[in-house]
Order: sequence, then structure tokens, then C-alpha cells
Amino acid sequence: MSGKQKNEGEGNRTAARIYNKATERFAKSGRVKPQAERARKAIEGGEKRELEQAERLGQSKARDEDPAIRRKSPRH
Repeated sequence: MSGKQKNEGEGNRTAARIYNKATERFAKSGRVKPQAERARKAIEGGEKRELEQAERLGQSKARDEDPAIRRKSPRH
């Protein structure tokens, strides 16, 4: 994207479309499992404390917690 971006009001359909296409490409790329394994190792390993600290910092800046986070999944 070059030039000045047009204001699309509530939500940005252009950015959403770009994000969705990139997400779909990543999902089809075969890189999901290796990246998930890398994330699991980070969470369980030496980066755990740093990741937890970053999560707390992010949560401290949030207005309200998404109720879907605490809601139990109907599948479980």
C-alpha cells in the first residue's frame, strides 16, 4: 500500500482483508505446527517469566477483560 490511506470509519475493511489473506496463506503454508511448537517451548521454557510479565502489562492497559476469555467453551 502506498500513498495516504482512506479512513474507512468503524473498522478498516481493507486492513481486515489484507490480514485475513495473510492469515489464510500462513495457515496453508505448513508453518503452523513448527511455530506452535516454538511457542510451546517458549511458554514452558526460559521465556516463561518474560511472557507472563508481558501478558500482565498488556492486561493492565486493557479497559475491560473480554468475557469470552473466562467463559467455558461448550466443547469442554
